[in-house]
Amino acid sequence: MTLPTLTPLYTPTRRTTDQSLMKQYMNWLFVKKGLYFRDYDDLWDWSVTDLEDFWESIWQFFDVQSHTPYHQVIFRPSQDDMIGIEWFSGSMLNYAEHIFRHKNNQRPALLFAAERSGTRQHRLTTLSWDELESQVAAVAAWLREQGVVVGDRVVSVLPNCPEAVVAFLATNAVGGVWSSCSPDFGSASVTDRFLQIEPKVLIAADGYTYNGKPIDKTASIRDLRMSLPTLERVVWVPYLQPDSKLERATTWQDVLATPAPDGLVFEPVPFSHPIWVLYSSGTTGKPKAITHSVGGCLLEHLKVLALHQDVRVGERYFWYSTTGWMMWNFAIGSMLAGATLVLYEGAAGHPDLNVLWNLAEEARIAHFGAGAAFYTACMRQGLKPVDRFRMPNLRTIGSTGSPLPPEAFRWIYENVKADGWLISFSGGTDVCSGFVGGNPLLPVYEGEIQCRLLGSKVEAFDEQAKPIRGEQGEMVILEPMPSMPIYFWNDPNNQTYRKSYFADYPGIWRHGDYIRITERNGVIIYGRSDATLNRDGVRIGTSEIYSAVESLPEIADSLVVGLEQPGGNYHMPLFVVLRDGYALTDELTARIKKTLRTQFSPRHVPDAVYVIGQVPYTISGKKLETPIKKILSGVDPSLVTSKDTLRNPAALDQFLEFVIKK
Repeated sequence: MTLPTLTPLYTPTRRTTDQSLMKQYMNWLFVKKGLYFRDYDDLWDWSVTDLEDFWESIWQFFDVQSHTPYHQVIFRPSQDDMIGIEWFSGSMLNYAEHIFRHKNNQRPALLFAAERSGTRQHRLTTLSWDELESQVAAVAAWLREQGVVVGDRVVSVLPNCPEAVVAFLATNAVGGVWSSCSPDFGSASVTDRFLQIEPKVLIAADGYTYNGKPIDKTASIRDLRMSLPTLERVVWVPYLQPDSKLERATTWQDVLATPAPDGLVFEPVPFSHPIWVLYSSGTTGKPKAITHSVGGCLLEHLKVLALHQDVRVGERYFWYSTTGWMMWNFAIGSMLAGATLVLYEGAAGHPDLNVLWNLAEEARIAHFGAGAAFYTACMRQGLKPVDRFRMPNLRTIGSTGSPLPPEAFRWIYENVKADGWLISFSGGTDVCSGFVGGNPLLPVYEGEIQCRLLGSKVEAFDEQAKPIRGEQGEMVILEPMPSMPIYFWNDPNNQTYRKSYFADYPGIWRHGDYIRITERNGVIIYGRSDATLNRDGVRIGTSEIYSAVESLPEIADSLVVGLEQPGGNYHMPLFVVLRDGYALTDELTARIKKTLRTQFSPRHVPDAVYVIGQVPYTISGKKLETPIKKILSGVDPSLVTSKDTLRNPAALDQFLEFVIKK
């Protein structure tokens, strides 16, 4: 795969760069620290070399408020280990308290819209800062009345609605540990997650809406309550029906009526105190309960959202997500920068794919984010939002979840906003943030992420574990970051934690992606390294295959895997989902192969092409590559994935039938 064209799709103006928070930070470093950096590359190099001074500068630049002074920025018991590091030891702080520093009733705290279904209308509703503070104070007071103390777990099964944000902020205010699952998760999947962390309180809704249909979850919540023996209280949010009830549960309205005579009180906790528990996808076993720190997420979110996305006080921030994806937690972080958070509950394609673009216009969104799959779906349907919607406030268009193909970069600039700033962002649940992403000082090149983020010492390793440039390699992180997990819940001696990231390179984080660091120090991601194809010793990123195949008008979606076979043979089948009205003819098969051979190499050409009804996806929108590879190799599907973790579990059956035929 050749490097993207040297002609940028977007170049920031001098005014844009001068007014950016990144530039203000660089100026601050010069004035306050006597540090001068010629450009971003110099700044990045310092940030990953002098970790202590860099992270302390982030603390100082954003005026992080601690109830007690810290006495050491970094305490590292072993220079060869990223696990067990103490950051800002001695400090006592609160994440939610930093959000309410930006309280200002001249602008809303939250905006919310939902599908036109059930009792909720697709209209924009507003929650003021006074209302948000009053609700959070009441819920926090109720939690304290129930005996929730520092370290207790509060879990939720809620749609992406204001109640979820209020519940998180209240949990954090009392020093509790938050964890949430989206209501579209299967019951067993939610139980597998929450059972590990022994929650004291469950906050759940009666259902959610999707594709215009109300989906009742009452029976599932009853089952969940029975499966969590540590639960002491359940709070019932009547989301679908105002009069819905759950026996032996406190209604949300009753919780909001709790007196809070002292107002909103924030419980300071140590920097390394857990803020929330997120979960791995669970496609290859029980989901890992990844636990992050209050201080780590506070510093990381300030750094990325303010410096790398340039989120300003009063701007409106939106990222399409459910409460089960780390982007929901990350989007709340925009409030640390003083933004108004915009929430949407429902399907991105109902009644059609214009619904979120309409929201961008109606809510005057400045920062619009979604998964890469959303943009490619808009592109394939030939949408042209620029002709239909007025979006003068729109400054950034964010993409994450999977690699954004180069043609989608072009589509955004041609059909959404010619002078917009496209931020392709990649990181993960592992750090509740990114390693690589946007930069207000740099241009945007087709198919390329702008930079490695400050404080993220990302490199590409070759087979000899040596850093390489301009070639595809294993993505590694060479220095610790505050938002790396403090531990996995119930993981004695950090055995699972260590195995997950440090088994291949002791003391070095292996993230599991194949990347290339370009001559411009941008980054191209090729997909998961455990699913990367390996033909004749040449590694091929699956995203390259998808980019080429899905550009053909007949192809709606695709999945490719590589199967090692006896005798050293290698079989690479390609599975395609066809658009309505098309068939997999010999001519189309030949054109697929020619496209791959022409754009890339003969090694990219599949050994066979098959039609399937749908590609299996995780709930968070990732193609199920590695589990399908195992299924096709003859492994029992129940051993490689849990159907509760999938958006479309029925899609697995077609591959099982394929194995049986073989």
